Amino acid sequence: MSLVWSESMSLAMPAMDHAHEELVDQLALVETASDEQVLEAWQAMIEQTAEHFAEEDRWMQATGFAPDNCHSSQHAIVLKIMREGAEKGAKGDLGVIRQMAYELTVWLPHHVSAMDAGLALHLKSVGFNTDTGQIDKIGRASCRERVSS
Repeated sequence: MSLVWSESMSLAMPAMDHAHEELVDQLALVETASDEQVLEAWQAMIEQTAEHFAEEDRWMQATGFAPDNCHSSQHAIVLKIMREGAEKGAKGDLGVIRQMAYELTVWLPHHVSAMDAGLALHLKSVGFNTDTGQIDKIGRASCRERVSS
């Protein structure tokens, strides 16, 4: 099963959407890689995923999004499993990497539509600017107004 980016995966948050589209593209490279290239493509997938997860984790911390939340825990678990797959792949078990790539085609859309959609809603509600890493004053005021209404 090959995952293809579509607007149905969009969260109307350009920074997140762009990162998700890049993950989908890298996942496609893993799925279509030859045995000689799959380990390198998987390692690139791990690096890209780690960067994206770290960015989301920073956003959650900066905005006080559900401290000790399961979203960050899920990131850590997925990365740990991906890294274990790379270790097995380095020992010649490329089937593990191919199976993990398949599993990610199932997991990623669900993660985006559940976990990331909730984060995107939160970031928008507090006026978080993903470009600056700051909460805009306008966003804070509008959030307060909603709470007092």
